[in-house]
Amino acid sequence: MGPQDERRQPLLHSSSDTEEEAAYDAAEKVQIVSGGGGDGDGDDPSASSGRPSSSGGAPPFSWRKLWLFTGPGFLMSIAFLDPGNLEGDLQAGAIAGYSLLWLLMWATAMGLLVQLLSARLGVATGRHLAELCREEYPPWARMVLWVMAELALIGADIQEVIGSAIAIKILSNGVLPLWSGVVITAADCFIFLLLENYGVRKLEAFFAFLIATMAMAFAWMFADAKPSGTELLLGMLIPKLSSRTIKQAVGVVGCIIMPHNVFLHSALVQSREIDHNQKGRVHEALRYYSIESTAALVISFIINLFVTTVFAKGFYGTPAANSIGLVNAGQYLQEKYGGGLFPILYIWGIGLLAAGQSSTITGTYAGQFIMGGFLNLRLKKWLRALITRSCAIVPTMIVALVFDTEETLDVLNEWLNVLQSIQIPFALIPLLYLVSREQIMGSFKIGPVLKIVSWLVAALVIVINGYLLLDFFSNEVTGIMFGTVVSGFTAAYVAFILYLVSRGLTFSSWRNLVQSKTVTATES
Repeated sequence: MGPQDERRQPLLHSSSDTEEEAAYDAAEKVQIVSGGGGDGDGDDPSASSGRPSSSGGAPPFSWRKLWLFTGPGFLMSIAFLDPGNLEGDLQAGAIAGYSLLWLLMWATAMGLLVQLLSARLGVATGRHLAELCREEYPPWARMVLWVMAELALIGADIQEVIGSAIAIKILSNGVLPLWSGVVITAADCFIFLLLENYGVRKLEAFFAFLIATMAMAFAWMFADAKPSGTELLLGMLIPKLSSRTIKQAVGVVGCIIMPHNVFLHSALVQSREIDHNQKGRVHEALRYYSIESTAALVISFIINLFVTTVFAKGFYGTPAANSIGLVNAGQYLQEKYGGGLFPILYIWGIGLLAAGQSSTITGTYAGQFIMGGFLNLRLKKWLRALITRSCAIVPTMIVALVFDTEETLDVLNEWLNVLQSIQIPFALIPLLYLVSREQIMGSFKIGPVLKIVSWLVAALVIVINGYLLLDFFSNEVTGIMFGTVVSGFTAAYVAFILYLVSRGLTFSSWRNLVQSKTVTATES
């Protein structure tokens, strides 16, 4: 084996890996054609002969191949369109008007960077983030990471299921209460299993339909509201921030990075059959995934833009601005814009239902990868989906029965946002640690410039969410006992983050230094 083959060794799968939990079985993966034509089952001549592609370069661009690689990015983008994000959009529009559109754009760009790194990890290693965390961290640390990932997923799922239940209540004219909407939404687990049996592409097509439904519903609202095009452009191009809108600004950035979505995307990209023996094929996959992920998040940004500008046009500067939330948004829209050809209340309900249903199903998907990766469980898919769905539905049903009022749901949503904010470092830091390591990524590790930019983005997101936590707990923590518990939790939380950061920076740098000295000594 030559030096070039040794450098590519981290991309290869050992025979023992076939005994472990994998994101997709070989039979489930989408086969990639070798050129611009074919039916999807063709093979590359150099691949069949075992030769690496010439000079390690990617094959020429092919629209056919781009279509075959399209799918994972759009499933990933649904986390940018879940009910929690929609609530952040409408509150930002109602309270800050058009002034935070520039921040929404740059927050989406930061989210794209994180998701591209997640895809890079999955493509280059052939393993997803949860699996690699299981292998790279000591048992106590990986158990903490697993628990945190599960808590983040449950918190996100509660918001998504509640969002669907609210939409069902709107569309049924209040006939179906919140708890019945939760039961109906729980059934999406079986829809997911049914679609998965028909193959990855059928599942991706279903999600494309839901995204198209959201796009059409919120575009209809946008056309009804007729926001100012000039103010929209100025809001996107001119950064503007005031003390009055700082909380909404923090919320816009904070809700873009979803911890479970970082785990999810690194697994979704493995749904395509890629020859990891050929560097050029890995480069090719990364190129196509980058294009389709960027396109997906551009579409998600436009949808979020529609929601923000509709509420900016209708409610900015009005007494109702501070009281609008996910629960009452439809009623406020109806009172402001009236019935029209098709009542805007129902248009909002359809868009919200598509957002809730799509995000809950992807949550089930993410739950399978997280549980299977961290615990190395090889369960039947229906059983694994049932377990992950039950983890969210049981607490959500309790929530729906106890918090079935507008005020209590708003309070609950604040706590769930805090839960999401707490979990973000436990997905971002391991991701950056892993994509920076040559032992894991081989020649596909990120370079020094991208590494600095990525850590700066991660630090910014963590600091912003830290501000949210500080603001929340400074208002909510009262009493010595509660304050002591929160202080103890905060100390342990910060200590674990410092451990992850030190492992990601110091340990990795030390290993690279030792390796470089070894190479120098050998050459001399």
